[in-house]
Amino acid sequence: MKKILIVDDLHPAFKMQAIAMGYEVDDEPKITREQTLAKIKDYMGIAVRTKFRIDSEIFAAATNLKFVARAGAGLDNIDDKIAFERNIALINAPEGNCDAVGEHATGLLLSLMNNFRRADLEIRNGIWDREGNRGYELKGKKVGIIGYGFMGQSFAKKLAGFEVDVMAYDKYKTGFSDAFAREVSMEEIVKHSDVLSLHIPLTAETRQMVDDEYFFHFKKPIFFINTARGEIVITKAVLNAIDSGKILGAGLDVLQTEKFPAMGEQPWYEALKENDKVILTPHVGGWTFDSYRKISEVLAEKLKGLSF
Repeated sequence: MKKILIVDDLHPAFKMQAIAMGYEVDDEPKITREQTLAKIKDYMGIAVRTKFRIDSEIFAAATNLKFVARAGAGLDNIDDKIAFERNIALINAPEGNCDAVGEHATGLLLSLMNNFRRADLEIRNGIWDREGNRGYELKGKKVGIIGYGFMGQSFAKKLAGFEVDVMAYDKYKTGFSDAFAREVSMEEIVKHSDVLSLHIPLTAETRQMVDDEYFFHFKKPIFFINTARGEIVITKAVLNAIDSGKILGAGLDVLQTEKFPAMGEQPWYEALKENDKVILTPHVGGWTFDSYRKISEVLAEKLKGLSF
Protein backbone atom coordinates (compact mmCIF):
# COMPACT_ATOMS: atom_id res chain seq x y z
CA MET A 1 0.00 0.00 0.00
CA LYS A 2 2.63 2.52 -1.11
CA LYS A 3 0.19 5.36 -1.67
CA ILE A 4 0.75 9.08 -1.17
CA LEU A 5 -1.96 11.73 -1.02
CA ILE A 6 -0.93 15.22 -2.10
CA VAL A 7 -3.44 17.65 -0.59
CA ASP A 8 -1.79 20.92 -1.62
CA ASP A 9 -0.20 22.68 -4.57
CA LEU A 10 3.19 21.01 -5.06
CA HIS A 11 5.47 21.17 -8.08
CA PRO A 12 5.05 18.01 -10.21
CA ALA A 13 8.68 17.04 -9.50
CA PHE A 14 7.68 15.44 -6.20
CA LYS A 15 4.94 13.33 -7.76
CA MET A 16 7.09 12.25 -10.70
CA GLN A 17 10.00 11.17 -8.51
CA ALA A 18 7.71 9.43 -6.01
CA ILE A 19 6.16 7.42 -8.83
CA ALA A 20 9.64 6.49 -10.03
CA MET A 21 10.28 5.13 -6.51
CA GLY A 22 7.26 2.85 -6.80
CA TYR A 23 4.63 4.93 -5.03
CA GLU A 24 1.08 5.39 -6.23
CA VAL A 25 0.39 9.12 -5.98
CA ASP A 26 -2.99 10.83 -5.86
CA ASP A 27 -2.41 14.52 -6.59
CA GLU A 28 -5.48 16.36 -5.31
CA PRO A 29 -4.55 20.01 -4.61
CA LYS A 30 -8.21 21.04 -4.33
CA ILE A 31 -9.19 18.37 -1.81
CA THR A 32 -10.84 19.63 1.38
CA ARG A 33 -10.00 18.70 4.94
CA GLU A 34 -13.26 16.78 5.22
CA GLN A 35 -12.54 14.80 2.06
CA THR A 36 -9.03 14.10 3.33
CA LEU A 37 -10.39 12.74 6.60
CA ALA A 38 -12.67 10.39 4.68
CA LYS A 39 -9.90 8.78 2.64
CA ILE A 40 -6.57 9.27 4.45
CA LYS A 41 -6.79 5.75 5.95
CA ASP A 42 -5.81 4.37 2.54
CA TYR A 43 -2.45 6.19 2.42
CA MET A 44 0.97 5.69 3.94
CA GLY A 45 2.05 9.25 3.15
CA ILE A 46 0.52 12.72 2.95
CA ALA A 47 2.13 15.79 1.38
CA VAL A 48 0.95 19.22 2.50
CA ARG A 49 2.05 22.83 2.22
CA THR A 50 -0.20 25.21 4.18
CA LYS A 51 -3.77 24.14 3.43
CA PHE A 52 -4.61 22.77 6.88
CA ARG A 53 -3.04 21.52 10.06
CA ILE A 54 -2.07 17.87 10.34
CA ASP A 55 -3.50 17.48 13.83
CA SER A 56 -4.89 14.79 16.12
CA GLU A 57 -8.05 14.44 14.03
CA ILE A 58 -6.09 13.82 10.83
CA PHE A 59 -3.67 11.45 12.58
CA ALA A 60 -6.57 9.51 14.16
CA ALA A 61 -8.10 8.94 10.73
CA ALA A 62 -4.75 8.11 9.11
CA THR A 63 -4.41 4.63 10.55
CA ASN A 64 -1.80 3.52 8.00
CA LEU A 65 0.24 6.73 7.87
CA LYS A 66 4.02 6.35 7.85
CA PHE A 67 5.19 9.84 6.87
CA VAL A 68 4.16 13.46 6.42
CA ALA A 69 5.96 15.51 3.77
CA ARG A 70 5.79 19.24 4.46
CA ALA A 71 6.46 21.32 1.35
CA GLY A 72 8.23 24.15 3.14
CA ALA A 73 10.57 24.85 5.99
CA GLY A 74 8.60 24.85 9.25
CA LEU A 75 6.74 21.97 10.86
CA ASP A 76 4.50 24.11 13.05
CA ASN A 77 1.34 23.07 11.16
CA ILE A 78 1.98 19.42 12.09
CA ASP A 79 1.39 17.92 15.53
CA ASP A 80 4.92 16.56 15.85
CA LYS A 81 4.25 15.10 19.30
CA ILE A 82 1.66 12.67 17.91
CA ALA A 83 3.91 11.91 14.95
CA PHE A 84 6.76 11.05 17.30
CA GLU A 85 4.54 8.86 19.48
CA ARG A 86 3.34 6.92 16.43
CA ASN A 87 6.78 6.76 14.83
CA ILE A 88 5.55 8.71 11.80
CA ALA A 89 8.42 10.28 9.88
CA LEU A 90 8.31 14.02 9.20
CA ILE A 91 10.22 15.46 6.28
CA ASN A 92 10.45 19.10 5.24
CA ALA A 93 12.48 21.15 2.80
CA PRO A 94 14.18 24.24 4.27
CA GLU A 95 16.98 23.67 1.77
CA GLY A 96 14.47 24.33 -1.01
CA ASN A 97 13.41 27.84 -0.05
CA CYS A 98 16.28 29.21 2.05
CA ASP A 99 17.66 31.22 -0.89
CA ALA A 100 14.25 32.76 -1.45
CA VAL A 101 13.98 33.75 2.22
CA GLY A 102 17.52 35.15 2.31
CA GLU A 103 16.88 37.30 -0.76
CA HIS A 104 13.48 38.44 0.50
CA ALA A 105 14.92 39.51 3.86
CA THR A 106 17.67 41.40 2.06
CA GLY A 107 15.13 43.11 -0.17
CA LEU A 108 13.01 44.17 2.79
CA LEU A 109 16.06 45.55 4.57
CA LEU A 110 17.28 47.57 1.59
CA SER A 111 13.78 48.90 0.97
CA LEU A 112 13.46 50.05 4.57
CA MET A 113 16.89 51.64 4.78
CA ASN A 114 16.28 53.61 1.60
CA ASN A 115 12.60 54.53 2.11
CA PHE A 116 11.54 52.88 -1.15
CA ARG A 117 7.89 52.48 -0.15
CA ARG A 118 7.37 56.04 1.07
CA ALA A 119 9.36 57.61 -1.76
CA ASP A 120 7.44 55.70 -4.39
CA LEU A 121 4.07 56.69 -2.92
CA GLU A 122 5.09 60.34 -2.60
CA ILE A 123 6.23 60.63 -6.21
CA ARG A 124 3.00 59.02 -7.40
CA ASN A 125 1.20 61.75 -5.45
CA GLY A 126 3.22 64.67 -6.81
CA ILE A 127 5.72 65.00 -3.95
CA TRP A 128 9.45 65.29 -4.67
CA ASP A 129 11.20 65.11 -1.29
CA ARG A 130 14.88 64.21 -1.49
CA GLU A 131 15.79 65.20 2.06
CA GLY A 132 12.85 63.42 3.66
CA ASN A 133 13.79 60.21 1.87
CA ARG A 134 17.51 60.22 2.56
CA GLY A 135 18.54 56.67 3.44
CA TYR A 136 21.19 54.66 5.26
CA GLU A 137 24.00 52.53 3.85
CA LEU A 138 24.46 48.95 4.95
CA LYS A 139 28.24 49.09 4.83
CA GLY A 140 29.73 49.09 8.31
CA LYS A 141 26.48 48.19 10.05
CA LYS A 142 26.16 45.34 12.53
CA VAL A 143 23.48 42.82 11.58
CA GLY A 144 22.09 40.54 14.27
CA ILE A 145 20.60 37.22 13.18
CA ILE A 146 18.52 35.14 15.59
CA GLY A 147 18.63 31.50 14.52
CA TYR A 148 21.42 30.16 12.32
CA GLY A 149 19.81 27.31 10.45
CA PHE A 150 19.23 27.22 6.70
CA MET A 151 17.37 30.55 6.66
CA GLY A 152 19.75 32.48 8.90
CA GLN A 153 22.76 31.17 7.00
CA SER A 154 21.19 32.12 3.69
CA PHE A 155 20.55 35.69 4.85
CA ALA A 156 24.14 35.96 6.10
CA LYS A 157 25.46 34.78 2.72
CA LYS A 158 23.32 37.28 0.85
CA LEU A 159 24.81 40.08 2.99
CA ALA A 160 28.39 39.03 2.26
CA GLY A 161 28.97 41.68 -0.39
CA PHE A 162 27.70 44.58 1.71
CA GLU A 163 30.71 44.77 4.05
CA VAL A 164 28.63 44.39 7.20
CA ASP A 165 29.48 42.70 10.48
CA VAL A 166 27.07 39.77 10.74
CA MET A 167 26.49 38.42 14.24
CA ALA A 168 24.43 35.30 14.85
CA TYR A 169 22.87 33.85 17.98
CA ASP A 170 21.35 30.38 18.14
CA LYS A 171 20.19 28.97 21.46
CA TYR A 172 20.51 25.40 20.22
CA LYS A 173 23.83 25.53 18.34
CA THR A 174 27.42 26.32 19.21
CA GLY A 175 30.63 26.54 17.24
CA PHE A 176 28.89 27.62 14.05
CA SER A 177 30.94 30.69 13.12
CA ASP A 178 31.75 30.65 9.41
CA ALA A 179 32.86 32.94 6.59
CA PHE A 180 29.51 34.78 6.68
CA ALA A 181 28.68 35.27 10.37
CA ARG A 182 30.29 35.05 13.78
CA GLU A 183 28.66 33.35 16.72
CA VAL A 184 27.85 35.75 19.54
CA SER A 185 25.82 35.85 22.74
CA MET A 186 22.35 37.35 22.91
CA GLU A 187 23.87 40.11 25.02
CA GLU A 188 26.09 41.11 22.10
CA ILE A 189 23.13 41.07 19.70
CA VAL A 190 21.22 43.40 22.03
CA LYS A 191 24.16 45.71 22.60
CA HIS A 192 25.54 46.13 19.09
CA SER A 193 22.87 45.41 16.45
CA ASP A 194 21.84 48.01 13.89
CA VAL A 195 19.66 45.39 12.18
CA LEU A 196 17.77 42.46 13.71
CA SER A 197 16.45 39.60 11.60
CA LEU A 198 14.53 36.56 12.89
CA HIS A 199 15.13 33.09 11.46
CA ILE A 200 13.71 30.77 14.11
CA PRO A 201 10.85 28.26 14.08
CA LEU A 202 7.56 28.72 15.87
CA THR A 203 7.55 26.63 19.03
CA ALA A 204 5.92 26.87 22.46
CA GLU A 205 9.10 28.65 23.57
CA THR A 206 9.25 31.19 20.74
CA ARG A 207 5.53 32.01 20.51
CA GLN A 208 5.13 35.74 21.36
CA MET A 209 8.79 35.83 22.35
CA VAL A 210 9.29 39.28 20.84
CA ASP A 211 7.32 41.68 22.99
CA ASP A 212 7.75 45.19 24.42
CA GLU A 213 10.40 44.04 26.88
CA TYR A 214 12.36 42.28 24.14
CA PHE A 215 12.77 45.49 22.14
CA PHE A 216 13.38 47.57 25.28
CA HIS A 217 16.76 45.92 25.87
CA PHE A 218 18.27 46.92 22.50
CA LYS A 219 20.83 49.68 22.96
CA LYS A 220 20.61 51.22 19.49
CA PRO A 221 17.69 51.95 17.15
CA ILE A 222 17.31 49.00 14.79
CA PHE A 223 15.82 47.96 11.50
CA PHE A 224 13.70 44.89 12.22
CA ILE A 225 13.02 42.02 9.78
CA ASN A 226 10.73 39.04 10.33
CA THR A 227 10.52 36.37 7.63
CA ALA A 228 10.15 33.52 10.16
CA ARG A 229 6.71 33.13 11.76
CA GLY A 230 4.29 35.90 12.67
CA GLU A 231 3.22 34.42 15.99
CA ILE A 232 6.77 34.85 17.31
CA VAL A 233 6.25 38.62 17.39
CA ILE A 234 3.55 40.66 19.12
CA THR A 235 2.60 43.14 16.40
CA LYS A 236 1.62 45.90 18.83
CA ALA A 237 5.12 45.68 20.34
CA VAL A 238 6.60 46.47 16.91
CA LEU A 239 4.34 49.50 16.57
CA ASN A 240 5.23 50.62 20.10
CA ALA A 241 8.93 50.28 19.35
CA ILE A 242 8.53 52.36 16.18
CA ASP A 243 6.72 55.04 18.15
CA SER A 244 9.45 55.12 20.79
CA GLY A 245 12.26 55.21 18.22
CA LYS A 246 13.59 51.75 19.08
CA ILE A 247 12.72 50.54 15.58
CA LEU A 248 13.64 52.72 12.59
CA GLY A 249 11.74 50.51 10.17
CA ALA A 250 10.13 47.06 10.12
CA GLY A 251 9.91 44.60 7.25
CA LEU A 252 7.27 41.99 8.03
CA ASP A 253 6.60 39.08 5.69
CA VAL A 254 4.69 37.28 8.44
CA LEU A 255 2.19 38.56 10.98
CA GLN A 256 0.63 37.52 14.26
CA THR A 257 -2.67 37.05 12.42
CA GLU A 258 -2.61 36.43 8.68
CA LYS A 259 -5.13 36.47 5.84
CA PHE A 260 -8.35 38.42 5.52
CA PRO A 261 -10.88 38.99 6.97
CA ALA A 262 -9.25 37.91 10.27
CA MET A 263 -6.26 40.21 9.88
CA GLY A 264 -8.40 43.25 9.17
CA GLU A 265 -10.30 42.64 12.40
CA GLN A 266 -7.20 42.88 14.61
CA PRO A 267 -6.93 45.98 16.86
CA TRP A 268 -3.45 46.71 15.50
CA TYR A 269 -4.28 46.43 11.81
CA GLU A 270 -5.23 50.05 11.05
CA ALA A 271 -2.12 51.43 12.77
CA LEU A 272 0.06 48.92 10.95
CA LYS A 273 -1.53 49.72 7.59
CA GLU A 274 -1.01 53.45 8.00
CA ASN A 275 2.57 53.29 9.29
CA ASP A 276 5.03 54.37 6.57
CA LYS A 277 7.95 52.83 8.47
CA VAL A 278 6.58 49.34 7.86
CA ILE A 279 6.79 47.24 4.72
CA LEU A 280 4.39 44.29 4.54
CA THR A 281 4.43 41.24 2.29
CA PRO A 282 1.92 38.33 2.40
CA HIS A 283 4.09 35.47 3.73
CA VAL A 284 5.83 34.98 0.39
CA GLY A 285 9.45 35.15 1.54
CA GLY A 286 10.06 31.48 0.80
CA TRP A 287 7.53 31.18 -2.02
CA THR A 288 9.13 31.97 -5.36
CA PHE A 289 8.73 30.33 -8.75
CA ASP A 290 12.16 28.81 -8.18
CA SER A 291 11.54 27.54 -4.64
CA TYR A 292 8.25 25.99 -5.78
CA ARG A 293 10.30 23.52 -7.81
CA LYS A 294 13.25 23.17 -5.46
CA ILE A 295 11.07 22.33 -2.45
CA SER A 296 9.51 19.39 -4.30
CA GLU A 297 12.92 18.18 -5.43
CA VAL A 298 14.27 18.28 -1.87
CA LEU A 299 11.21 16.45 -0.53
CA ALA A 300 11.62 13.74 -3.15
CA GLU A 301 15.27 13.24 -2.19
CA LYS A 302 14.33 12.93 1.46
CA LEU A 303 11.56 10.48 0.57
CA LYS A 304 14.23 8.25 -0.96
CA GLY A 305 15.95 8.13 2.41
CA LEU A 306 12.91 6.80 4.28
CA SER A 307 12.65 3.11 5.03
CA PHE A 308 9.61 1.29 6.36
